[in-house]
Amino acid sequence: MSRKILIVEDEPQLAELLADYLRAAGFEPSVIQDGREVVPWVRDHAPELILLDLMLPGEDGMSVCRELRRFSDVPIVMVTARVEEIDRLLGLELGADDYICKPFSPREVVARVKAILRRAAPAARQTTGLEIEPQAYRASLDGQVLDLTPVEFRLLATLAEHPGRVFSRDQLMDRLYEDHRVVTDRTVDTHVKNLRRKMAAVRADEEIIRSVYGVGYRLEAL
Repeated sequence: MSRKILIVEDEPQLAELLADYLRAAGFEPSVIQDGREVVPWVRDHAPELILLDLMLPGEDGMSVCRELRRFSDVPIVMVTARVEEIDRLLGLELGADDYICKPFSPREVVARVKAILRRAAPAARQTTGLEIEPQAYRASLDGQVLDLTPVEFRLLATLAEHPGRVFSRDQLMDRLYEDHRVVTDRTVDTHVKNLRRKMAAVRADEEIIRSVYGVGYRLEAL
């Protein structure tokens, strides 16, 4: 059965070009041009991935992404000509899974779509070898219990909720401290460094927590 991909793009020629390439790759693409139509369509059709342009008539892509994340975990790829760092960071903080900047190669878009769907597949998201016990505040890797502080445990548990998804430092800070104390970005970096060291003691040859320059961190699917 074909996998549904929603293209939200108000440039008809570009939208049709993407649809042609996705169709040739075995997907079932649909196109919407007005941002106001996206949420009702997603509720009715449940696509497996959304290519979402930022600049749309009716409702902009940022607002659409924010609304979608209130009820759906569908992978969202932002497509835009706005390459400023603040837009890139804001898009990911709203829950986007990736960013593609115009102009782009349609082949690259298809490759990104395939990669994200592989990452989001249930088998990939199980993070084989990693077990997290929230009630006991205990985590183990390949059967070996990790000696984690409460903050390190919350960090790992947060990243493990969505393997492959990038979490910004601000998102992580909101989850790490139950008393919501004010800490710096470098505090998060230090906790990540310590967590990496403890996981590397079990798997020395893998970079399980990967840095995404200028944005934050993601847990690789194990």
